[in-house]
Amino acid sequence: PGVPAAQSCGARLGAPLVNDSVSVSLSDHLTPMEEIESRLHAVADEGFTITVYNPWSRKRRENWETACEILREHRADDTPVGIVHGAGRDDETMEITTLGELEAYGETDLVDMTTTVVVGNEDTYVWDDRMVTPRGYETKYDY
Repeated sequence: PGVPAAQSCGARLGAPLVNDSVSVSLSDHLTPMEEIESRLHAVADEGFTITVYNPWSRKRRENWETACEILREHRADDTPVGIVHGAGRDDETMEITTLGELEAYGETDLVDMTTTVVVGNEDTYVWDDRMVTPRGYETKYDY
């Protein structure tokens, strides 16, 4: 069965895609960049965990830079971010960094069109080299 890259990469990174999450492609071949930017502002402001597809190509580096700037307008620099290159392939590589460090990865071999980026929300944290977004049960029940 087909497993969406967001789910596959989320599982590889830990458990970041809990509660509400969205996926956004940075490819402007069919969607104008202005619309992509508007969507990024909206979902980043609302606190969704965000999966970013098609983050970087040789022809459109500025989309990556713009996306990183938009995300940093709405999220703290220490927000956990997972980068999965070549998910499910023999050369799969995974790294967890922070939003403040994310833009610099555009200049590395880790980020290209086969990369999926998962940006945590305000509740996401790193535990034992894994991204975790808690469901919130600790505030729902009195133990």
